[in-house]
Amino acid sequence: MPTPKINNKAPIFKGECTGNKNVSLSDFKGKNVVLYFYPKDSTPGCTTEGQDFRDLKAQFTRANTVIFGLSRESIKSHEKFKKNEKFNFELISDPDEKICKQYDVIKEKSMYGKKYMGIERSTFLIDSKGKLVNEWRKVKVTGHAKEVLEAAKLLKG
Repeated sequence: MPTPKINNKAPIFKGECTGNKNVSLSDFKGKNVVLYFYPKDSTPGCTTEGQDFRDLKAQFTRANTVIFGLSRESIKSHEKFKKNEKFNFELISDPDEKICKQYDVIKEKSMYGKKYMGIERSTFLIDSKGKLVNEWRKVKVTGHAKEVLEAAKLLKG
């Protein structure tokens, strides 16, 4: 699948998420959406990233923006991660990588010299009309949620 382009309609995603819900981008017309992709529940970088979004959630809400985290982990794993970290937003499960592929975040990675395919930490900001307005790829966790918040504050709607 091609990489989604800035200033085009964002790929419409549908998926199962925490809270025993199904979610779709179309459910959030009139709101901005942060969709952040992370590699694995309960790992140091992913935990810090989620905590940063959690701690800024009230400011995202004031900016008319909802937050979703997404990884390939199961709903059961997501529920545990969300509960342990007191996340105040939902986590989407994408075990078949359908949404990951729509947003072109599955990349070759390497650990201890072994190559494998995994999620490249990435974040997408979608405006209230469903247009992809910003993307961050190869995200470094420190300061990232704040940077996304600043971009969300600049959006109208």
